Amino acid sequence: MQHTPQGPPAVSPDRSGIRRAFFASLTGTALEWYDFAVYSAAAALVFGDLFFPSEDPLTGTLLAFSTYAVGYVSRPLGGFVFGRLGDVIGRKKVLIATLVLIGAATFLIGVLPTHATAGAAAPIALVVLRFAQGVGVGGEWGGAVLLSSEFGDPRRRGFYASAAQIGPPAGNLLANGVLAALGVLLTEEQFLSWGWRVAFLLSGVLVAFGLWIRAKLEETPVFKAMEAEESRPEAPIREVFTTQPRALCAAILSRVAPDVLYAMFTVFVLTYATDELGMSRGSALTAVLLGSFLQIFLIPLAGALSDRVNRRLLYGCSALAAGAWPFVFFLVVDGSSWILLVCGVVVALAIHSFMYGPQAAFVAEQFSPRLRYTGSSLAYTLAGLIGGAVAPLLFTALLSSYDSWVPLALYLAAAAAVTLIGLCLGRDSAHAEKEDALLAGAGSGATEAAVPATRVP
Repeated sequence: MQHTPQGPPAVSPDRSGIRRAFFASLTGTALEWYDFAVYSAAAALVFGDLFFPSEDPLTGTLLAFSTYAVGYVSRPLGGFVFGRLGDVIGRKKVLIATLVLIGAATFLIGVLPTHATAGAAAPIALVVLRFAQGVGVGGEWGGAVLLSSEFGDPRRRGFYASAAQIGPPAGNLLANGVLAALGVLLTEEQFLSWGWRVAFLLSGVLVAFGLWIRAKLEETPVFKAMEAEESRPEAPIREVFTTQPRALCAAILSRVAPDVLYAMFTVFVLTYATDELGMSRGSALTAVLLGSFLQIFLIPLAGALSDRVNRRLLYGCSALAAGAWPFVFFLVVDGSSWILLVCGVVVALAIHSFMYGPQAAFVAEQFSPRLRYTGSSLAYTLAGLIGGAVAPLLFTALLSSYDSWVPLALYLAAAAAVTLIGLCLGRDSAHAEKEDALLAGAGSGATEAAVPATRVP
């Protein structure tokens, strides 16, 4: 669908502010996802041996993935706490707090003693810090989406909101790149002894950089307009659940397939390639790195494309592809070909990009501006509980129980069906554009946001 102009904008948008917001959203989210992704990769590769020693390798892997799931289980707490604050005190202050929280937790993981040194205290401390990581990420995503999209033209929300979506593959690329480099430079004994810690300790430097960028930003024009109108909510969580339950349900369900697909092809695939296909750790990491690198370009492309065509249609077609691809992937990699593994992972993450690129805009558009941080954060974090949190555990358990990839593929197909239901329940972007136009017009004295044209249904 194309945009049809209804008149000139009231005020020209601040182009330099838009660029700064886009960069701050991208870099801050990438740094937080570096922290989250380095843990995910370490859980698949080393944490089973170091923190959950067992005579059965499967048991150690399951326990390590359990701590991976804790990072998802704790996200709703971050969504409830930081989402509410984002609609009450502002986007910028909350995003600084989430960056500090997740950075500190990651740095501390890097200095944790292992089970061999501290016994049971080691895995307990690991779980606590992983919980803190999840709380930080739970409050980060909604604000990062709004930080970039509320500075830009709502008619290009798909592109601007994709800045936050580039963060996960960029962070994943950085995290796996650091681990891969350490794996090449160090022996197996050195990597298990201290090398893995380097990746976590780097978080301190990265977080300082992210804080420097975010501290220089102003508050978003949309939030300034809400302040000018004195329309900030007093109880945003209650309002979301009582006044916008369908929007919340649509946003939650729409996120399930992307989370499950991502968990399969960035986390579980590392274990599958090494344990089932007999490939090296470096080979598996390289496949994920290549796919993540391409996502950095495909995600904003998909976001921009969703501004020109129906966003839900693009998202839905990609969800169908996500449900079908595992049936192809597991067949072609059965011969343990590294080239086919790379191709399979790259295609999977490309499909993920065309869901993930439009996703941020779609989720944000389900909620009115005054409840958008709370609603987006709740949707993001609650979806994680039924999507990404349990996916690696279920993949491992299903493969162990059935000794076949078919249940894994069926699981992802079911996740795709859930996402399609969510998309059917959701609303198109025209409604949100009209709401933003009214807010920008009412608060034009406090914001530089342009009054956008509306989308022709």
